[in-house]
Amino acid sequence: MSEAVSALLKVLDLETLEVNLFRGRSPQTGWQRVFGGQVIGQALVAATRTVDGIAVHSMHAYFVLPGDPKVPIVYEVERTRDGKSFTTRSVKAIQHGRPIFIMMVSFHNDEEGLENQMPMPDVPAPETLPTEEEVRRDILPLLPEPVRRYYERERPFELRPVEYAHYIGKKPAGDRFNVWFRTTAKLPDDPAIHQCALAYASDFTLLDSSLVPLGRTLFDKELMGASLDHALWLHRPFRADEWLLYSQDSPNLHGSRGLSRGLIFRQDGTLVASVAQEGLVRVKREA
Repeated sequence: MSEAVSALLKVLDLETLEVNLFRGRSPQTGWQRVFGGQVIGQALVAATRTVDGIAVHSMHAYFVLPGDPKVPIVYEVERTRDGKSFTTRSVKAIQHGRPIFIMMVSFHNDEEGLENQMPMPDVPAPETLPTEEEVRRDILPLLPEPVRRYYERERPFELRPVEYAHYIGKKPAGDRFNVWFRTTAKLPDDPAIHQCALAYASDFTLLDSSLVPLGRTLFDKELMGASLDHALWLHRPFRADEWLLYSQDSPNLHGSRGLSRGLIFRQDGTLVASVAQEGLVRVKREA
């Protein structure tokens, strides 16, 4: 197992403090604030620890304050409802005595029913796109320094953007931003681990999609961004260590708030998850 994936599993393995009370830690990577996907994933782990034999199907969250990576995060779970079909949990992430993140999670017993889904976009398969090694050798030297630093770090997920020219200021032919992703090593077979890993990854590139129609990225030194809220719906089984396509777009950017949406597909075209997020996309002002 790669060191980065091992670190991801440690991040998602919360310490139980008391009934409904858990503690998570952040990797010491030098970031000034906690990565939003980490808090989403850890909060989902905390909620999952309080249910038995039923799978999560949706979560809705708000980022209240920036997380401090230097200190642990305490997750307090409220058992809001235990029903025959649906179970609901409320999770509060706390640092320095204040909530930094609040999330509602819904679990549903699997039922037989009607089937329908949107088709997967017709994009190149991940095997036809540059590998991480090829990106480092041939593409990274062409990218701006902040983008190079981001992709040079060892990460638990391999990302293969379809429209990678977006990062050198070229506007894609359409307004969608497609990224293939998977963990860089095999995960345990527990479906809950794959769900929490996908929740972690769902915050990677979504906010940036609000800038795709403008031909800009959050790596632009004139811009700053932060996630404000996040919603995730899980539809069908998947493995986060197999290729998944994250197809993203943004219907609106106004008042420094960008709304982004994403559909996540298995490589065979099966829709496994939907994501929506509003984020702050602000032009930096002079002091």
